[in-house]
Amino acid sequence: MIRAVLFDLDGTLLDRDASLKRFVDRQHHRWGHCLGHIPKEAFINRFVELDARGYVWKDAVYQQLINEFEIQGTTWEELLEDYVSQFHQACVPFPNLLELLEELQRRGIVLGLITNGFTALQMSNIQALGIERYFSAILVSEQEGLRKPDHRIFKLAAERLGVAPEESIYVGDHPMNDVQASREAGMIAIWKKDEYWESPVEADAVIDDLFELVGVLENFIHLE
Repeated sequence: MIRAVLFDLDGTLLDRDASLKRFVDRQHHRWGHCLGHIPKEAFINRFVELDARGYVWKDAVYQQLINEFEIQGTTWEELLEDYVSQFHQACVPFPNLLELLEELQRRGIVLGLITNGFTALQMSNIQALGIERYFSAILVSEQEGLRKPDHRIFKLAAERLGVAPEESIYVGDHPMNDVQASREAGMIAIWKKDEYWESPVEADAVIDDLFELVGVLENFIHLE
């Protein structure tokens, strides 16, 4: 019996690519006195490249940007602080996010969220999306001392939700950190399709749009 659905955040519920570009665009404008000599598109494109889809922390990104673009009048520390304090205001959800969470909640499905990252930053992003109230358990790697793909964080999330891993669906975009790891923890693994990655062969189902998860859930319920 499926009793719980758990989600990844970045690339699954939060459109991180769109959010990052929106943030960098705004930062370039806010810090025009220091960044105005850099063409905006060049600044955005290089930031996105150095960011490596979030797998490079921003201290290294800003240090590299300052060196490459010969930025003066500020420091990488100040730009990093601006990122930490302002990124949540640029958060873009994937389509049908609230509609999906409302529908799952209406069906009596308990919801959880597991994300790697810094606790304060990720919680700010979750709150900016307006989704915190839907989740009975939110696990952030920094706070838990565990990070995906460690299967223990999935089992811990299931425990906090009061369900067995086998009664849980996990939805994420990363083939290893989300799909493979959640399956190893005993969960049904759904891949939120991302063209950046090759399709994980071990995914139990694939969705493009979040609301497609409702149909996937019904299929698994019928198979039980």
